[in-house]
Amino acid sequence: MSKSSWKTGITKVKPNEVRLRGYRIDELMGSVSFGQSVYLALKGELPSKNVGNIIDAILVSSIDHGVTPPSTIASMTVASSGAPLNAAVASGILAISKFHGGAIEDCMGALLQVQDKINAREISVAKASEELVAEYIEIRRRISGFGHRLHTEDPRSKKLFKLATDLKIADKFIKIATTVESELAKQMGRKLPINVDGAIAAVLCELDFSPRLANAFFMMSRVPGLVAHIFEEQTRQKPMRQINPEDHEYDGPEDRSL
Repeated sequence: MSKSSWKTGITKVKPNEVRLRGYRIDELMGSVSFGQSVYLALKGELPSKNVGNIIDAILVSSIDHGVTPPSTIASMTVASSGAPLNAAVASGILAISKFHGGAIEDCMGALLQVQDKINAREISVAKASEELVAEYIEIRRRISGFGHRLHTEDPRSKKLFKLATDLKIADKFIKIATTVESELAKQMGRKLPINVDGAIAAVLCELDFSPRLANAFFMMSRVPGLVAHIFEEQTRQKPMRQINPEDHEYDGPEDRSL
């Protein structure tokens, strides 16, 4: 091997064969879910169907949240300028940061801090959560993943936790998250419900993902929604318009159920 050669353990490609982490992709197709494939790509091993199902649920949970989020506004604005799809999608992804989508990583950090306290001193979840919340309040730092500008109870969080329980994935971190939620209400005097970012953070902790991969799940989830808004902007609106996110009216399908 030359001095400039390097190695990768992800994908092997040769004529008539493509393998992801050792598995032929054409054999994975139709046999495993997208969630299982995402886990395989990131972790290197195929997970159980239950794990694949919860990852699928994570990816659906944040697929879109209307026209007001920064990523959507950014994508629509760039699309309105006449830019191609890739540029408009990229602008939306670049808008995902600390206060929009980035909360997942920060919340995972907080939940892991609680677990570290429990492990280091063999204290209860309640005691460790009480200490964490007090510490954050003292330094006037917000615990990401709790509270929402619109929802008083985020329905996506509730469903994600139920699925995690039903799929036997819920363990210590979902308990930590709900305990922190209760402790925040106690110490701050107002309810700050676990939002979808916080719920995703807890589930990713249960699955032992690195916090450095946290925001990737929000990005993977949100791309289809961004594409939909970009295409609608390109096909329904006039170019170079001034977009007021509050001045819109929904005219899609009526409410329907599965």
